[in-house]
Amino acid sequence: MFTVPEIRDDQRFWFAWSVDQNRRYIGSRRIAKGRNPRAGTSPLIETAPMSRTIKLHKPYGVLCQFTDPEGRPTLADLVPIPGVYAAGRLDRDSEGLLLLTDDGPLAHRLTDPRFEHPKTYLVQVERLPTADALEALRRGVTLGDGPTKPADVALLDDPPDLPERPVPIRFRKNVPTAWLRLTIREGRNRQVRRMTAAIGHPTLRLVRWAVGGVALDDLAPGAWADLADAEGEGLRGLAAIESRPRRVSRRRRS
Repeated sequence: MFTVPEIRDDQRFWFAWSVDQNRRYIGSRRIAKGRNPRAGTSPLIETAPMSRTIKLHKPYGVLCQFTDPEGRPTLADLVPIPGVYAAGRLDRDSEGLLLLTDDGPLAHRLTDPRFEHPKTYLVQVERLPTADALEALRRGVTLGDGPTKPADVALLDDPPDLPERPVPIRFRKNVPTAWLRLTIREGRNRQVRRMTAAIGHPTLRLVRWAVGGVALDDLAPGAWADLADAEGEGLRGLAAIESRPRRVSRRRRS
């Protein structure tokens, strides 16, 4: 693990964020500028004030990390840009939009579940969900780690226009499939797959289509692009640091 400080002249602190050996964001902290930000940390990398954020169409079968001891495909095979880190993750068997950035506050905002930014998925499931099943997703379903927050869900009339997956989905001749557009504001492990399983419709294919106002659009699998100006402005709005009321400690009277 190492720490990356973001030095901004209009603030009274360093914004230091940490990544693991696979360049995945794992946490952040504030350090007053009067203190040595290197004290008690691993070597630091100082980044320029200008940041860069890209969007990647992560293909099926690619690990959401930059190294793998088993030699499986990773982000390093697709993204030749030094200093960017995955803000969030997708499972190896999931596809779609992945944001990578060298902006610490933005990575913090995108990965901290408290901020509840929307993530939209295109989900192919077994069988045709009933109206009651879809309403259960809208209300929230109970998983092994607790109930989910209400989701936005729509049953699509036609399959979305997506590239063919290199490994076909499990196909059963007598079992129909359906496509959902599902938006959640949480980030639990394999949450979408567990949600559709909870209503009796296992996920066959999962494609993340959008994060906030940034969409996959026509980006081909394995391709990446810098964000458009409007997309970048929207994400910078997400990264704004919110002021929180200071807690006042109350001493217990004897």
